[in-house]
Amino acid sequence: MTFKELIVDQFLRCSTGGQLPLLAIFAVLCFAPAHGQSPAISFTDISVASGINVPHVSTPEKRYIVESMSGGAAVFDCDGDGFLDVATVNGSSVDRYKKGGDPMITLYRQVNGDKSKVPTFENITQSSGVTRKGWGMAVTAADYDNDGVLDLLVTGFGGNALYHGIGPCRYEDVTEKAGLRGQGFMTGAAWSDFDRDGLLDVFIAGYVKIDLNDLPVFGRSQTCSYKGIRVQCGPRGLPGERDYLFHNRGNGTFDEVAVKAGVADLTTKYFGLGVEWADYDNDGWPDLFVANDSSPNLLYRNDHNGTFTDVSFAAGVSYNRSGDEQGTMGVTWGDYDGDGKLDLFVTNFDNEYNALYKNLGAKGFLDVALEAGVGAPSIPYVGWGTSFADLDNDGWLDLLVVNGHVYPQIEFAKSETQMGFRQDLLLHRNLGNGTFEEISGQAGLRKLPLQSRRGAAFGDLNNDGLIDVVITNIGELPTVLLNTTENANQSVTLNLVQSSSNKYAIGARATLKTSKRSMIGEVKAGSSYLSQNDLRLHFGLGGNETIDSIEIRWSDGTQEKIDKFSTPVQGRIVTIKQGSGVVGVTDIRKR
Repeated sequence: MTFKELIVDQFLRCSTGGQLPLLAIFAVLCFAPAHGQSPAISFTDISVASGINVPHVSTPEKRYIVESMSGGAAVFDCDGDGFLDVATVNGSSVDRYKKGGDPMITLYRQVNGDKSKVPTFENITQSSGVTRKGWGMAVTAADYDNDGVLDLLVTGFGGNALYHGIGPCRYEDVTEKAGLRGQGFMTGAAWSDFDRDGLLDVFIAGYVKIDLNDLPVFGRSQTCSYKGIRVQCGPRGLPGERDYLFHNRGNGTFDEVAVKAGVADLTTKYFGLGVEWADYDNDGWPDLFVANDSSPNLLYRNDHNGTFTDVSFAAGVSYNRSGDEQGTMGVTWGDYDGDGKLDLFVTNFDNEYNALYKNLGAKGFLDVALEAGVGAPSIPYVGWGTSFADLDNDGWLDLLVVNGHVYPQIEFAKSETQMGFRQDLLLHRNLGNGTFEEISGQAGLRKLPLQSRRGAAFGDLNNDGLIDVVITNIGELPTVLLNTTENANQSVTLNLVQSSSNKYAIGARATLKTSKRSMIGEVKAGSSYLSQNDLRLHFGLGGNETIDSIEIRWSDGTQEKIDKFSTPVQGRIVTIKQGSGVVGVTDIRKR
């Protein structure tokens, strides 16, 4: 079956009547060309076929804010077979949590990576040991003890879960032993060796204080209404939570050092959600961005001595260009304009716009969302998971944003300008000139069932050189989107391995120099909205673009350059080991 046939087949399976009109099929196969491609980027919904089939738990009414926020996802290789596996957060409800809660995540192992172009998965939650119950929020994967096996951290309302990897897709619960249980309403998590001691540390954001035995009354006060409709209360009107930074002691336990490091947000207690580390100032040390809902965002510059300086306001990322605080949920860093500096994109609430902060170096950041074309299309939407990713392999980073409202009651106010609870996705294709075009309709994304979406994890599920997406939908089944773009472009995927510590090279940066340009990427464990992308680095190669050199700056600060390759590396998955250069080359799957 060709991919065009697969597209039609999936639409036939998902359509309510069992078949589509011929005109619709014709539109899928023969959509008007965009920039020489037909279409420029395309996705196929393989949710049903994938086997990722455990629905997120929530309530229909979402009467309390804690029932509106959950839902991260992670893509990572838990069994070392070279193909990505998937974890999705399950959520809960006030009533269910009081009775013990729900399994915090569902873990899926990919079962046919070496046999099929369409990835399928099996639920291995019970056999894997990731069975702690609670109220899951975010999920991340990182090797915190340097044993070469990925571990899992799940944040949650009322407590986190830490699972130590003990074998292929097998884990033991070490939450209390490690000191990462925590308390309160914990949301976004991201790992980094912030002090470069060879051990991964983790930052966890706090959201709002809420007592399940003394819940705010639905729709009672002015802060519990929206557009004249009675809704859940918060975050405004509720006290915020502080943030946490857990420093790795190297013996399987962690020490909470947020106050000492200057990242606790202890005084203002903003409403923290998405978090992501990135070296935005190119000094070789990881810095930290915290997306805050209905309060100023935070950017912490690493001082190289175990502490940070809050540069949020001076850098220009606390507010939008009008000086307004935003309801920020998701975050992603990436060099969208190819100038060698990481830029910042955040997703926001409706009647705001998603902000794109261009990195100006020493001058800070400038919000260029409106000029770049990613601002105006987002105004009616509530944005959540997102990532910079080269979805058409042309060498320029695109943006995908998943959307959904927090108030089911907004359906009573739905109009031409007011979106409902379930919303479409936004796909912004990078035009290579500092601007984007919104092409979700051309890409087939407007044909997806409307959902209220939350987390989004990005990675090449079937190793075909194209980035796919796993999305969590609050209170409903996840969505799995297979990238089925067809063009002549290629890609290279870098699998970085550090020698003695931080073996998955989290925080390392790769600079890819080609016959046409220079591209950068950093390995990240925790990003988007409460989610984690593939730890491998993906670079698109447009046309006949060839690779001249690969420069790696490892997380410990050491650097190496590879400019001689025994075999061509474009169109391949390349494993690079610190100090040893290229140690493995695998062809991508043929499309």
